[in-house]
Amino acid sequence: MGKDEPHAPYYPVMLDLRGRRCVVVGGGTVARRKVEGLLEAGARVDVVAPEVSEMPSGVVVIQRSFLPQDLDGALLAIAATDRPEVNAVVAREAEARGVLVNVVDAPEQCTFILPAVVRRGALQIAVSTGGASPTFARQLRQEFEAQFGPEYGELVELLGALRRAWEAPLRDAGLAQHARRALWESVLALPLLSLLQAGRHEQARALAEAEIRTQLSSV
Repeated sequence: MGKDEPHAPYYPVMLDLRGRRCVVVGGGTVARRKVEGLLEAGARVDVVAPEVSEMPSGVVVIQRSFLPQDLDGALLAIAATDRPEVNAVVAREAEARGVLVNVVDAPEQCTFILPAVVRRGALQIAVSTGGASPTFARQLRQEFEAQFGPEYGELVELLGALRRAWEAPLRDAGLAQHARRALWESVLALPLLSLLQAGRHEQARALAEAEIRTQLSSV
């Protein structure tokens, strides 16, 4: 499909950026927001720009104009300068090197775009309109932020802890994959969210583990 043809739907994916080198070209406020998001995901971030505002600690700042070799060894790049011609160069050089690239406010030059995201701990709800209406994506994100409170992140944390503690014993007990799935669905049917919302974390875990033991005893 050529760049001038209608865009197919984007393929949603969650990238593991821990320890991966990512490059942000640009040194202003927008660039800083992109840097913060990358750091939150555990990336190693280099910032390239002639003028760079204060950046978070741990960022490598290269204070000069962008050079193509700045992308060598990078997994992804974000072009966030206020000069469209520089952003276009970053996009072209990234694509030539097989580096994923996002150009701020220019989806036609991107090989990936960034959704609006609601974060509740390990829970992430991403909203994208495929670049058609970032304003609508932001509006939906705000609605989801009001709908999904911090207890949802706490529930994900609890479920992760339970899975780490119980998956091996469940397999050792001979439960097939479909039976383990049914067990976790029965756990999710419990009023865990209500308990977490009320701050009763220990009671929520105890209730979940009691359900797991009940299910195991029926095997």
